[in-house]
Amino acid sequence: MRKTVTIVLSFLLIATFLAGASLAGDTLADVKAKGVLVAGVKDSLPPFGYVDAKTRTIVGYDIDFVKAIANKLGVKVELKPVTSATRMPQLQEGNIDIIAATMTKNPERAKVIDFSHTYFLTGQKFLTKTGTVKSLKDLEGKKIGTTKGSTSEQNAKKAIPSATILSFDDYPQGVLALTQGKVVAVTTDESILAGLLAKLPKGAYEIPDIRISDEPYGLGIRKGDTNFLNFVNQTILEMEKSGEAAKIFDRWFGPDSDTPLKRNFTITADK
Repeated sequence: MRKTVTIVLSFLLIATFLAGASLAGDTLADVKAKGVLVAGVKDSLPPFGYVDAKTRTIVGYDIDFVKAIANKLGVKVELKPVTSATRMPQLQEGNIDIIAATMTKNPERAKVIDFSHTYFLTGQKFLTKTGTVKSLKDLEGKKIGTTKGSTSEQNAKKAIPSATILSFDDYPQGVLALTQGKVVAVTTDESILAGLLAKLPKGAYEIPDIRISDEPYGLGIRKGDTNFLNFVNQTILEMEKSGEAAKIFDRWFGPDSDTPLKRNFTITADK
């Protein structure tokens, strides 16, 4: 009897595993079937994802990338706001199909979800009052703001162990704390800081040339979702080859943008 129970349990475990593996690879087919790609995006983080004051819709760099993927699939896009802390749980729980939300690729996260090829490359810096911070030494023992669930949180703790890291739900809250004198700096990726800086009084704040990490962004896919991952990667490479990726970059970071940055990378298949 015990042997029979063991065999049955083993069979159930195998069946459960196979079912899970099957589900992991179904996103591409599911999205085509329902005609909608549900994307988790930021809605308060220009120029990556924010609510446009005129159209009252979410727009931005990440949004353009996910829309291009949806167009390639021939489906509509549904945008669901997420935060740094909620984006991975939302994906794992099946509430969204893809994460397009300024997410840095790292080994720890890659154990839980899969990442597309890098579609944006930046580095972590600091936003401070002008002239107050010239080196990391100026931040020792000080209060620094960032967001919950971000790599910025961990990078700052490693780079400045003596500092007190205050984690907010989003970056605008951190910037408010900076303007109120509750923190001496806000730290995250330079591209994000540039968007935040553009909204502050000109000349009052700056991004010192202090870089503590490299931050490659990837689109988040459920672990083992091979068909969908391959499709997303192929689309990103095609966008680079056709020049569409460069046009999206110039739209949000080029000479005519409020947050000009140099496009100093080329999208390639990650090794």
